Amino acid sequence: MPKRAKKNEESVEGETDNGTAPAKKEKKGKEPEAPILYEDPPDKTTSKDGRSASMKITSWNVDGLRAWVKKKGLDWVRMEDPDVLCLQETKCAEKSLPADITDMPEYPHKYWAGSEDKEGYSGVAMLCKTEPLNVTYGIGKEEHDKEGRVITAEFPSFFLVTAYVPNASRGLVRLDYRKTWDVDFQAYLCDLDKRKPLVLCGDLNVAHQEIDLKNPKGNRKNAGFTPEEREGFTQLLEAGFTDSFRELYPEQAYAYTFWTYMMNSRAKNVGWRLDYFLLSSALLPGLCDSKIRNTAMGSDHCPITLLLAE
Repeated sequence: MPKRAKKNEESVEGETDNGTAPAKKEKKGKEPEAPILYEDPPDKTTSKDGRSASMKITSWNVDGLRAWVKKKGLDWVRMEDPDVLCLQETKCAEKSLPADITDMPEYPHKYWAGSEDKEGYSGVAMLCKTEPLNVTYGIGKEEHDKEGRVITAEFPSFFLVTAYVPNASRGLVRLDYRKTWDVDFQAYLCDLDKRKPLVLCGDLNVAHQEIDLKNPKGNRKNAGFTPEEREGFTQLLEAGFTDSFRELYPEQAYAYTFWTYMMNSRAKNVGWRLDYFLLSSALLPGLCDSKIRNTAMGSDHCPITLLLAE
């Protein structure tokens, strides 16, 4: 790799989705010359207890639904063919949704949540082949629910929650709010879990461990990798939920789901793992696979897919 490309790679490692300042350069020669890319292995379709996958769920932060549709994101969805498609950061009021997605016959049951105060901000969606037993919006607290960040669907054997967790933002100006969110969201999930096990998917806006981002050293004070956000995620796991990807691939490095658009970061795999499937302990025996579809384009995030035996 040319020295100039090497220099650029070092300078972008401190970037987050908030565009925070780059970290100090590493000493020359510390990084490998060629980027180390993650290759999504073949799907595992059988659980540890021998059951075949019967539910396929895909989650994708699309960074603007209308632009994503124009970038042919739905073509990939049709190839992936999940039973449920969860989208985050739709940034689109329901009245402005493109017909390409509202008219999709593959998903007759579609649910949308958007920001009440700011059109074109935040937003989540859930598209289902089979009608859920019940669908709710938000987590029951007005201070959180006005931004359109959570949809919960009840299916016969589990709840499915999709979430776009608030970003602590540039300069960590929303870190205190994020800490409040983490406590309240965990309480909401634990209450659900008492009724029926759950799957949580979405952009949780945190890289939990150092293995979950390219440059942990340069990002300890940046949104998405602060000690407070990481501790919030740890508390969620300690409450009884499991990071499905790490359950199956505990030592897998370079597996990221987000790359800033700047400095050719995706090609160099200078990224973060911000998107997750978390499972209640009761669902773990049915876990078949947790996939990072990092070759799918159309957003600054890639989609992730869960294969589950119900």
